[in-house]
Amino acid sequence: MKDDNDIHQMMSDIGRRAKAAAAELSYAPSEAKSAALLASADAIWARRAEILAANDKDMEFGRQKGLTDAMMDRLKLDEGRVGAIVDALRSIAAQEDPVGQVIAQWDRPNGLHIKRVRTPLGVIGVIYESRPNVTADAGALCLKAGNAVILRGGSESFHSSGAIHACLVEGLRAAGLPEDAIQLVPTRDRAAVSELLTMTDYVDVIVPRGGKGLVGLVQREARVPVFAHLEGIVHIYLDKDADPQKALGIIVNAKTRRTGICGAAECLLIHRDLVGGIGAEVVRALIDLGVEVRGDATLQSLDGVVAATADDWGREYLDSIIAAKVVDDVDEAIAHIRTYSSSHTDCVISEDANVVARFFERLDSAILMHNSSTQFADGGEFGMGAEIGIATGKMHARGPVGAEQLTSFKYLVTSNGATRA
Repeated sequence: MKDDNDIHQMMSDIGRRAKAAAAELSYAPSEAKSAALLASADAIWARRAEILAANDKDMEFGRQKGLTDAMMDRLKLDEGRVGAIVDALRSIAAQEDPVGQVIAQWDRPNGLHIKRVRTPLGVIGVIYESRPNVTADAGALCLKAGNAVILRGGSESFHSSGAIHACLVEGLRAAGLPEDAIQLVPTRDRAAVSELLTMTDYVDVIVPRGGKGLVGLVQREARVPVFAHLEGIVHIYLDKDADPQKALGIIVNAKTRRTGICGAAECLLIHRDLVGGIGAEVVRALIDLGVEVRGDATLQSLDGVVAATADDWGREYLDSIIAAKVVDDVDEAIAHIRTYSSSHTDCVISEDANVVARFFERLDSAILMHNSSTQFADGGEFGMGAEIGIATGKMHARGPVGAEQLTSFKYLVTSNGATRA
């Protein structure tokens, strides 16, 4: 382990190089950025055996560390998941470059013509846990938006992230772009995180992607602006006018497809009229699939339901566990969600347009869904190619953060010699 002075010098050097790379990237041609991403994708696929071997080391580290099954699932790579990383890079490469896009333009009576255009943020620091695919997603999205990025992956994914990062650098080199555009902090030492959070001379935005502990640490200690990716305490309200077949498919998928992602359902609110019907069927289906259902007093009458405690409301399990509660109507569901939601993703299942409109109008989560699995809460599924996270705050970026959300804007003002009286 390096001493604090060594870490400070290392991070300062990374910051200086990132800032220099960002200045060059701000005007890099779209074709060069796309070429870098395509070359990176080719390198990842060509070196997939090397990446999987590195992931085996991380999986063993995770087992020794006693990671939960959900965390191990986030960490694991196989050929299919490597293929998905490659597909995401190619998708981002094919997207329109946001830099330079005209957001709005207008003429003024004083002779000025004004344009508001997208411009890169500069240097972005991304701090994340476990999931090695974030190395590729974050690196690619930041590059597409003309930003340099400093990646600090979790200690669990150290080897996998390093192998993927090497492929990204190979892509930058092939396209003639600065290799310092995508840098990976080369140490597990947590002192590097503290340094990154306070590098106001070099870093423009910090994006934390992980659990409540990580995001809380970043929000407490950061001196740099933060796009917070808070935990996904995801609710589904099953309304009395829900279609039973849709409801069963949606809820089972939302909870069980992958329990360890932030879009997985964590709390089910069931209209009282449905407890003896589709509500019971959904609960039984979840239990049969190995999900522990922690229910309120009413639902405890159903076989297999475990008693919920006060701690089960507003909890992100990231596991085969779901809290469940009976409510009288959509307004009680809304009140519960307002109390316990993390403003990430919440869903209503109903065929009543008035109920849906009320749910959408009176809740302000970053993503609100109707008759759709919450597992779709993902930048790739939104057509962004990938995401750097789901921002749950209300400033600047909100919801899935793709390349467009990683830009700011500037004003370009022209005239034919206008002067102010």
